[in-house]
Amino acid sequence: MKIAALLTGRGNNTLKDKNVLPVFGKPLLYYPAMAARGSRHIQDFYVSSDDENILAAAASLGYQRIRRPAELARPDSQHVDAIRHALGEMAARNNHPDIVVVLLANQVAVTTQWIDDCLDIMLKDERVSAVVPVYVEMDHHPYRAKRLNEEGFLQSFFDFGGKRISTNRQDLPRNFFLCHNFWVLHTERALQCPNGDPPWSFMGRTVKPYMVDESVDVHTEEDIVRVQRWLRTHGMVPADWKDLIPTPDSDANPLK
Repeated sequence: MKIAALLTGRGNNTLKDKNVLPVFGKPLLYYPAMAARGSRHIQDFYVSSDDENILAAAASLGYQRIRRPAELARPDSQHVDAIRHALGEMAARNNHPDIVVVLLANQVAVTTQWIDDCLDIMLKDERVSAVVPVYVEMDHHPYRAKRLNEEGFLQSFFDFGGKRISTNRQDLPRNFFLCHNFWVLHTERALQCPNGDPPWSFMGRTVKPYMVDESVDVHTEEDIVRVQRWLRTHGMVPADWKDLIPTPDSDANPLK
């Protein structure tokens, strides 16, 4: 099985240059990029972006550049279109991966062990179209969610057919939220599936969950603080950080 990593990130973001902001002396994308580099399964590494800073930072870590067209790098662009564009570029370079590990440049909550565990799940079961990190969240269970009807009153999203639904969280079926840490996608069973499970239909219909403790997307400066805490908790602060001497006005650690 040919397996490729695809690091994705665009330059047009509300938080300027968020994907390369320094965190413990490294650009943000360093953490997902290096987690994939440590995998025992992945053979090829690519980065898709419209932004030269992102492409250059990833290239310095051994990722081959894929210049993303501007129309696929807008705020309203669909991620799957960027993924498919990148696969087309890989094919043009005579590389046709059977599995692609999609990494998001603004997401540090990724470990090599998690990536390899997910790849092992897929490699052991030929039915699986995708393996994705998830976490359980019962407070925001879909059975507890409401929408506005035409008269402006709150109403359930579902027709429960008269069945009594408990208001106790512990009585409800487990509710899984899909994370944006990374996705392991089978290129045929997922990305070429015509009727995948929405809204992430490009993941196919046989998606396996992988439980993780947290998903930390970076969209604001406050998220950088969460990222630093997560890295410390998981023992992933770079070893050379102790050799740096940050000052209050240093860009090595802008938010302390």
